[in-house]
Amino acid sequence: MTRSIWKAPFSEILHKNKTNTRQNIWSRRSTILPKNIDKNYLIYNGKNFISIKISEEMVGHKFGEFAITRKKPIHKSSKKKRK
Repeated sequence: MTRSIWKAPFSEILHKNKTNTRQNIWSRRSTILPKNIDKNYLIYNGKNFISIKISEEMVGHKFGEFAITRKKPIHKSSKKKRK
């Protein structure tokens, strides 16, 4: 279900310090606003922070959509033993 139109978009970044060039974001549910364009953010994915630069196409989406939380599986290649 989406948020009501009469409410403003939810964003916890509104009250953060604006002097930092990179801000740590723990709130993955915050909406990306137009004032966040061309800024770097560090988004917490549960283990570490992922650096993301906000572009114009990301406006309206949530920060959590761009911080991948799952590892890609690494399949070891089998090498034949040499004699």
